[in-house]
Amino acid sequence: MNNKTCKTCNTSIKCSVDTCAYHSGAQNCCSLDSIKVGCCDCSPTKCEGTECASFKLSGK
Repeated sequence: MNNKTCKTCNTSIKCSVDTCAYHSGAQNCCSLDSIKVGCCDCSPTKCEGTECASFKLSGK
């Protein structure tokens, strides 16, 4: 299957990061079955302290 032209869309995972290899186009969702959320800080208190640890830079 060619992932560039035929990505599934997991509507349970909303995503607007179009530079991610797993981003599913105009549907603004992730093509992965699940994601891992990580921390940039050991005790985050704001959104900026977390990240999608499943992110992979797209080869566009």
